[in-house]
Amino acid sequence: MLLLPRGGEANLDAGQLLTLTILTRVASALSALGVLTIITTFCLSRHFRNPMHRLIVINAFYNALDVTCTMISTGGPQAGNTSALCQFQGFLNQMFPIADVLWTMAMAVNVYLIVYRSYDVESLRRLEWKYIVGITVATFIPAFVLLFIKTEENGPMYGSVTMWCAIAPKWVLFRIILYYVPIWTCIIITIVLYLLVGIEIANRRRIMQSISSNANHQATASLSANETIERNSYGSTTKPTVDAIQEFDPTSTTDSPRPPTRSNTGSDEPFSSKYYSSHHPTSSSAASRVIPSNPSSLSFRQYILMPLFFFIALLLVWVAPSTNRVASFIEPGFSSFPLLLTVGVTGSLRGFWNGIVFVVVGMRSWKRRKQSDELALRPVTRE
Repeated sequence: MLLLPRGGEANLDAGQLLTLTILTRVASALSALGVLTIITTFCLSRHFRNPMHRLIVINAFYNALDVTCTMISTGGPQAGNTSALCQFQGFLNQMFPIADVLWTMAMAVNVYLIVYRSYDVESLRRLEWKYIVGITVATFIPAFVLLFIKTEENGPMYGSVTMWCAIAPKWVLFRIILYYVPIWTCIIITIVLYLLVGIEIANRRRIMQSISSNANHQATASLSANETIERNSYGSTTKPTVDAIQEFDPTSTTDSPRPPTRSNTGSDEPFSSKYYSSHHPTSSSAASRVIPSNPSSLSFRQYILMPLFFFIALLLVWVAPSTNRVASFIEPGFSSFPLLLTVGVTGSLRGFWNGIVFVVVGMRSWKRRKQSDELALRPVTRE
């Protein structure tokens, strides 16, 4: 355990400080690579251009400024609390990590609106400028105002916290109120939204299974009647020819063949109930009341799984910093170098994890879409 001097910073030796600087800058470089990957992939591939991808790309520009902050690393504290570099780093540190959390919450809001309000592509796109304005204003104004707060007793609001400049230890209560409370409030709201989405999807799966079971029962009864009529008419037991119709499961993640549900807009058309209505006319009115939208497997991954993985990555990033802040608030003399390293590295990897999720989940969706398209183009063989 390390002791904190009166200023509230960890008392690191030269070797520990160098290790901290190197690791945070390496992690920042990886984040920069993740940001570039997101932007480049979005520009070069049409597959990565649905409304959820667009939010991720917009957030990537915010991540780029966050990377600028973490790349400065210990350079801010070494320049001194009153230096322009430290104050600039403190401003970036206050604004852009919170913006990252808000963008992740915006993705969860989109998922909620898709599942509960049946928002289409255009409706989601109309929300983008509102997200941009709202998130920018909500994060910029507090971060900018704090630049001008300074007292003789506590010094400037932004100051050294060992690994970079942020709200100084002497202003720790304000750091909790203005930094950690907004972050964890957004995280809790996001958790609630995903829980509601999960409950709704589970309910829809049960409804779809029930409707499918009823449809299969009616089809079996109809086939039996047809066989009886044919047997009575022709004295034979020839098996009638039937087109197999299988409704897809909106939460399925299997590779089983599914009927095509995309329009010419490609992956930008996340949900459609036309297929269900056209193939189940007797049950369409009931289904429309309880299933306002019907995602395909591809859309489920792009519009729900990707934001969910973004949130999980975000949650992992904030565990160590929050643990460190709570521990130091409860026991002002507490500091752990391994925990400090963890905070520095995880806090510098936000853009990297975003890039990983964007590419890995997006590529899996692209492969499944390609397989689905190939299946849809195959000629149907009849017995």
